[in-house]
Amino acid sequence: MAAGSFSISIKGSDADFEYTCTQCEGYHIREEAVKYCPECEEYLCTKCTNQHGQRKAFTSHKLIDTDVTKRGNMVTIATKCRYHTNRDIEMYCGTHDMVYCAKCIAKEHRSCNDVTEIEDMHTSLVDQQEVQRLQNQTSNIQERLIAIDSKTQKNIVSIEQQRDDVLAKIEDTERSLIEHIRKLKHEAIGALNKDYTSEKEDLMYNTNMMANSKKEIENVSSQLQTLTSMEAGQQFVQMKLIQQTVNDAVKLVEEREAIGSKALCFTENTDLKTSIMTATSIGLVNTVKENEYQTVRRIYKVKSKKEINIKMQNDRTTCSISDVCQLQDGTIILADFYNKKIKRLDMNYNIKDHCDLGYSPTGICCTGQNEVAVKMNNGKVQFISVGILLYKLREITVAGGYCWGMANCAGELWISNGSGVSVYRTSGTLLKTISQDINGQNIFKSTTRHMAVSGETVIVTDNSDGAVCMGRDCTVQRELRDKNLVGTKGVCVSSDGTVFLSGLRSNNIMVFDKNGKCLGELVAKDTGLQEPVAMHYDGKRNCLIATCVNYDKVIIFYISD
Repeated sequence: MAAGSFSISIKGSDADFEYTCTQCEGYHIREEAVKYCPECEEYLCTKCTNQHGQRKAFTSHKLIDTDVTKRGNMVTIATKCRYHTNRDIEMYCGTHDMVYCAKCIAKEHRSCNDVTEIEDMHTSLVDQQEVQRLQNQTSNIQERLIAIDSKTQKNIVSIEQQRDDVLAKIEDTERSLIEHIRKLKHEAIGALNKDYTSEKEDLMYNTNMMANSKKEIENVSSQLQTLTSMEAGQQFVQMKLIQQTVNDAVKLVEEREAIGSKALCFTENTDLKTSIMTATSIGLVNTVKENEYQTVRRIYKVKSKKEINIKMQNDRTTCSISDVCQLQDGTIILADFYNKKIKRLDMNYNIKDHCDLGYSPTGICCTGQNEVAVKMNNGKVQFISVGILLYKLREITVAGGYCWGMANCAGELWISNGSGVSVYRTSGTLLKTISQDINGQNIFKSTTRHMAVSGETVIVTDNSDGAVCMGRDCTVQRELRDKNLVGTKGVCVSSDGTVFLSGLRSNNIMVFDKNGKCLGELVAKDTGLQEPVAMHYDGKRNCLIATCVNYDKVIIFYISD
């Protein structure tokens, strides 16, 4: 008989049993089975049951009545306890509505009243609808676990960037404090030098006055010795003159004695010193939940502005920086359209070195820790190693090379082709082209331009009044539009998802939150910004880098919030 199978009634025998003993059948003896052993997968008569329980190897086996096996031919399999993996589940606790092993009951459920042995419970088969419900619940929780894991991985990436942002803010606070202290120091030194110069000049003037007075007194002293030899009229005149000289000297001495000596001194600002020396922190660092983080959203404002010349001696013509990217270590790379090269900046945004391309670059993005891809107007994308030196690697052919704009999203190159976006593998394989939605309507209002990536969202400007936010699945998530933007070209994103858009024709920079709400102008058109092209948000130094058409400088907007 096959293990675990049910015996069938054998007609014509002395007895007709529903279940026969498996062991006795091996000796061609028919005995009625009263127990079933799930581990041995055998039916046992009364005699064999007693022998089964006396054997050491089988003492741990749990036998069940044959009546139980009638329930749909089900076979009971011992289930181990989740808390004591070497023990079987034997008990049910009604108080906690859960099954446990005997050890669990003895240790954790002594006070529970509704505890029953599984064997003593009169249970029925679970309803199929209940099984389906549990299957659905299991499937749902699996999906939720996967979603949470994905969200957690993204959170890890985001908090790494947020740490860099917070560190930049701490360093910026330190720098601001030091700069302010230095400013106060220079002002104090200036005041000191001013007082020193003034007092020294006054003392030198008085010294000269005293020297002249001493000479005059010496002269009149000599004149007094010859006074007796003069006529009465001369004596009278000389006496008056000598008296006037003496009076002047007395007046001078009395004035100087009344003034006394002067001293330069310094009285420190105790309020300033006390506030700094008693401060317990440079700022508050804490962790907030996502919904709380949204409520403390940064309010971006321009704190200061600086322009840096990026024209090189060997540049053939005026610079026109078509795009900007930043490596993980903070290095900024510029793509110079007119001079057909890329330029690397140092930590102070000054030119460090360059790489000649031979063609005009129309877009640039990072493709590795020390690698960038440069889109050129000859329909090629040139990959360049950024190490001690800049040198060319491989290249691929793409469509729309003349159109400005390129971004790297999850290892795929999103490239503007004019009417939409083409997505390539870095090997050069075209994956898809995006220009219309599922209804055949154009996604973009005008020519596609620059792009920026935020997580798995690609933001594409379209040379009109804003930009389109797209998922990696090519679906439109939302649009960023404002009537104050004209000819939108530049785009960049901060670590908190804030989007910056620049208008080539409106000469301004607008700010949008990560949900697409316009927060207003960061840089107004009357601030001198002329035809902005590309932008990049440098989170390490908390500033916005902007470039303009036919301009030999990059503009650095330092941000405060």
